[in-house]
Amino acid sequence: MLIKPVFITCVIYHTNLNPHVLNPTLIRSTIMRISSRLVCCAALLLSNTLSAQDSDAHRDDAWDLTEIYPSVEAWDKARLAILERLDEITARKGTLGESPASLYSSLRLISDTQRELLRVHAYASLKEDEDLRDGTAQERNQLAEAVYARFAEATAWLQPEIIRIGRPRIEEFIQQDSRLAPFVHDLDNTLRQAAHTLNDEAEQALAYFAQPLDAPGNIYGLLANADIPFPSLKLSDGKEHRIDSQGYELGRTSPVREDRKAVFDAFWGKWLEYRNSIGMVLNAHIQSQVAMTKARRFNSMLERELFSDDLPPEVYRTLVAEVNKALPILHRYFRLRARMLGLEQLHYYDIYPPLVKLERKFDLETSKRITLEAMSILGVDWVRTQREAMDQRWMHVYPRQGKRSGAYMNGSVYDVHPYLLLNHQDNYNSLSTLSHEWGHAMHTLHAREAQPFETVNYATFIAEIPSTSLELILEEYMVKHAATPDEELFYLGSGLESLRGTFFRQTMFAEFELRLYETVEKGEALTGERISRIYGELLRRYHGHAEGVVVTDDLYENEWMFVPHFYRNMYVFQYATSLTAGTALYNRMEREGATGVENFKNLLRAGGSDYPYRLLLKAGVDLASPEPYREVTARMSAIMDRMEVLLEERAKK
Repeated sequence: MLIKPVFITCVIYHTNLNPHVLNPTLIRSTIMRISSRLVCCAALLLSNTLSAQDSDAHRDDAWDLTEIYPSVEAWDKARLAILERLDEITARKGTLGESPASLYSSLRLISDTQRELLRVHAYASLKEDEDLRDGTAQERNQLAEAVYARFAEATAWLQPEIIRIGRPRIEEFIQQDSRLAPFVHDLDNTLRQAAHTLNDEAEQALAYFAQPLDAPGNIYGLLANADIPFPSLKLSDGKEHRIDSQGYELGRTSPVREDRKAVFDAFWGKWLEYRNSIGMVLNAHIQSQVAMTKARRFNSMLERELFSDDLPPEVYRTLVAEVNKALPILHRYFRLRARMLGLEQLHYYDIYPPLVKLERKFDLETSKRITLEAMSILGVDWVRTQREAMDQRWMHVYPRQGKRSGAYMNGSVYDVHPYLLLNHQDNYNSLSTLSHEWGHAMHTLHAREAQPFETVNYATFIAEIPSTSLELILEEYMVKHAATPDEELFYLGSGLESLRGTFFRQTMFAEFELRLYETVEKGEALTGERISRIYGELLRRYHGHAEGVVVTDDLYENEWMFVPHFYRNMYVFQYATSLTAGTALYNRMEREGATGVENFKNLLRAGGSDYPYRLLLKAGVDLASPEPYREVTARMSAIMDRMEVLLEERAKK
């Protein structure tokens, strides 16, 4: 509604924050997170593996930003027009309680201004991501972020004033003026924050700390992506490889076990040298967030973070409890992995190589065709809409020198359409990524069909559910259409690895992060060494070290230093809950057919019209109960059952 973040969802990073549109403190935080996303993801941004010669062959596969603004000059004119409108917004201070018409006119002015502001920011951000080396594009993006900061300052009075007016009078205004209907949810969201909103002077003082509070994350980004001198190794191919983040991620999947161990030891050995410094940086972040929690009159960091989306604490607690109960299923997967890799004893450096090699290629047209065929389960209208959208210039498809790596969907331009950044490599992962990002895009399209701008943006807690569902639909389609048992094993193994990485690993991260906050809330100290001990205990428990499932060396307990999400305030649990909800919704589609599909689409159409937990309850998924999580583990067991049958059949031949 009034103060929304830039809406970006992606497989590498996620910048879609919950739409607390009347909260100026959250807006300032949003601005800083938008700015810092370049730092947090820098490890993944500065390398594209496709050669410039190859990428030049696909110059036509790029998005058309003239649909946002026909020229840079038009963009700049819109930017300046927003700046001129800010004084008018500031002048509305003190008038909201005069009448329903006064409240409506102010909210409409602010909402319309932000609608254009999101358009200005999206154009600059997308333009910059085409080539991160372009200094002019960087300047435009900084100008757009500066306008966002000015907008936040101009609306800082809004939430305290609405809270002072009070719920009875606001509800009376809503009854008297039907034009306020699009703002009802966000007005309620603002009013429920009364207990955690300070007076004007205190709110302004806290706002001054927005940038310093983001300093630990920014410092970490520079250390992790620019300042650490990563080593080089000569591996079995006879070549020297730099073992930075890209070299590590490539080397850990090597089929040569000696190479994997050497890469792990070199990479984590270098991180160990910085454990004290990075421990201090993470401790500074944890300490500052706990201080802000107290300032906002919350009892704990967990309460504060779940309050932002009105989530019951049982969601977080139940996720962690159910995943811990399911660790024997994860351990079964590791034993299956050891069997398929021909290893008597699995070590931590053995968990990334693919179980089966697949030579099949998936170019863009093949990926689009397969995705559309797989989505037939969602109905003719869905496939028609997605096909027509895929045929437009909404995507920036192939890697190019200087282009942002990874993938995302930016759906913040309400009056145009979503834009998707990909780095398609013609492999199965690229096909899966295409389906994932189009899950986000189709979510956005369905929400826009049903919702006004003020309630279109869905919370992060909801955002990853459709994309996860589409990945599951694709996975089932690929398994059913596999040409050989080995190809089927490949797709099943990919599904298992996704469950390990999203359901178990992200929950381990969530449990680790909660442990850190609770340690500081009890008044205890955090050092790099103690953080590693906490992480190491969890790492070994999740991987069955004591039971001899996966041997995890002491050096690898420093892995926490590699994860930028720990500077994102208890964010990672939503990956696991999204996969859980996506699995439950997919299972319902399988069981109920058209009824289940319509239920899924209704969730998408709801956008941000209600709190995300309530929206999921309406869709039949209660993430505060154990059942949805058990559906995930049942799926994992079923996949392994099928794989073992295939392996037995292969062994008999």
